[in-house]
Amino acid sequence: MSNGPTLPARLTSGEPGWTTEADVVVVGSGIAGLTAALRLRHQVEKVLVVTKDVLSSGSTQWAQGGIAAALGPGDTPEQHERDTLVAGAGACDAEAVRILVTEGPDAVRELIATGANFDHSPEGVLSLTREGGHHRDRIAHAGGDATGAEIQRALVAAIDAAPDIEVIEHALAVDLLLAEDGGVAGITLHVMGEGQRDGVGAVRCRAVVLASGGLGQVFSQTTNPAVSSGDGMALALRAGAVLRDLEFVQFHPTVMYLGPDSMGQQPLISEAVRGEGAFLVDFEGNRFMQGQHELADLAPRDVVAKAITRRMHETGHAHMWLDARQLGLEFWEKRFPTILVTCRAHGVDPVTELIPVAPACHYASGGVATDLWGRSGVPGLYATGEVACSGVHGANRLASNSLLEGLVFSRRIAQVLPTELRAYAEPAPDDRETGVVAAEVRPDLQAVMTEQAGVLRSADGLTTALHELSALAEKGGEIGTASWEATNLLTISTALAEAARLREETRGSHWREDFPDRDDAHWAGHVDSRLTATGLEQDFRRAPATDGPTAGGAA
Repeated sequence: MSNGPTLPARLTSGEPGWTTEADVVVVGSGIAGLTAALRLRHQVEKVLVVTKDVLSSGSTQWAQGGIAAALGPGDTPEQHERDTLVAGAGACDAEAVRILVTEGPDAVRELIATGANFDHSPEGVLSLTREGGHHRDRIAHAGGDATGAEIQRALVAAIDAAPDIEVIEHALAVDLLLAEDGGVAGITLHVMGEGQRDGVGAVRCRAVVLASGGLGQVFSQTTNPAVSSGDGMALALRAGAVLRDLEFVQFHPTVMYLGPDSMGQQPLISEAVRGEGAFLVDFEGNRFMQGQHELADLAPRDVVAKAITRRMHETGHAHMWLDARQLGLEFWEKRFPTILVTCRAHGVDPVTELIPVAPACHYASGGVATDLWGRSGVPGLYATGEVACSGVHGANRLASNSLLEGLVFSRRIAQVLPTELRAYAEPAPDDRETGVVAAEVRPDLQAVMTEQAGVLRSADGLTTALHELSALAEKGGEIGTASWEATNLLTISTALAEAARLREETRGSHWREDFPDRDDAHWAGHVDSRLTATGLEQDFRRAPATDGPTAGGAA
């Protein structure tokens, strides 16, 4: 029986003050959304891209390390597949992983052809590096450590050169409009004053592609930008879609520690720094990753995050240290110029000093459940990128597979969506209960989720979190963007905490102190969340564990 709050089935928003039409609405402007828009533009009459900030905002621009694909000599999709399955700790969809790694190289080549300038050697060979969980150098990067920014630049330039794609910036997606058959009839938006339209409006459409990113703002410290408040996941849940594997939230092990009072987006120290030879040490200078995993400091992220957290608890320190001094000034300036500037801006010179690091929320491996073509359970609703759960990441995303997932599955959506395009439909009468919570609950919500549903979890802590979320849900709010975001955060936090309480084992990025072992006999499978007329319901769906032949290293 749930101890969590009653969740609204629709956001309180008032009647739309304007209306427009598009065949396809793409929600989000990162690598997943813009790839989908660019590939759909020649196949449907009108594509509309809506984004909560400007086109260049979102998580893609913050991606430092790069994009993974089997592009180097001696590497193969099969090797990439094996590393992905191992990192996913038995919870991947094996066929989705196969698709990712086999279609990935061509997708990256197409991205380069679109205009993304990746780093090359003096001989003109694509530069590849290694990150945690990878047994090969297969991470393509740009600008040293500015891969996401370069990809975003190239895709925005391609959108700017495509006048047939309409863009609405500063627009929050509020809710789907549903037809009589439960499928997509449109979407309501709130365009903030800087956009082309003002206030709440409606877009009548035949399909919606969600590419709205993750849920990082659920927690007090995250590498995600402020726009990552789980809006797309909450919108999909209210429309009847299934959210899958929400408990698998990846905490990046090496986020720069700025002190106990630092909140919101924190500086990421890319895994690629360790890929180039940096290593973790405690306050006594001990390299504590030695003996923890065959890849030591380059173990999968869940392994490293847990090791850092354990050492922090053992020693009573709020962070550990990353030692990258041996890389030298010239290498830092060429390979990691952005991170170098960031560290120095916060008073640390990584050329001569240790970098304080601690785990922080980084990536949601779960999201809107989709099939292998990006279809959700709601007719006409597709999802791609971090908002989606395609099955490729399992319980723990392999480093630099996120950009690749956005590319590959957006391409697949564009293959099938035009042939499945629904007729325009009238929105059905909607008597779903509406609601909105006060914007002011946001910091309290983040604090309880960080404390009770963060890296370390237990039944008692998760039950406490759900009780506290219920109390916050009682604080009603005014209609507006801040309250809608807070309501979305409350919705996703509740589903996440319920899923984490249900899964009584430790697997990948889900760490239960009261159930410290992985339990394939009972928990190989997925937790699905649905919002019904009676409230949030969750079911466990069994599936075979999918580890690959070397799974023992990721346990």
